[in-house]
Amino acid sequence: MESSHRRWIIMDTADDVATALMNLSAGTGVEDLDRQVHVQLRKDIPFGHKFAIRAIPKGGRVHKYGQVIGSAISDIEPGDHVHVHNVESLRGRGDLPNPQTPPSSTQEEAASQ
Repeated sequence: MESSHRRWIIMDTADDVATALMNLSAGTGVEDLDRQVHVQLRKDIPFGHKFAIRAIPKGGRVHKYGQVIGSAISDIEPGDHVHVHNVESLRGRGDLPNPQTPPSSTQEEAASQ
């Protein structure tokens, strides 16, 4: 397992993903003892792309920078590449409430009508 933060970075303790700081090969082990992260990359991860450091269920919120950046459109396993093929962005969309807060009962009632 590699533990060098020069190869990848986790921005916030609440994050579900890390960002590759260089191209990383499938099978590479990633470890952060302080955050109790131990994953093996399941696919090649290009420079600048994200990979899951914990399981994220379908429909679950994906966190980076300690903020919600999207919703998983399929189950995401630790070590999976996290990108547009498995995450739907929730930012800048006028059709959704603020992704940081759950919908209010009024919004849920309006959506069900």
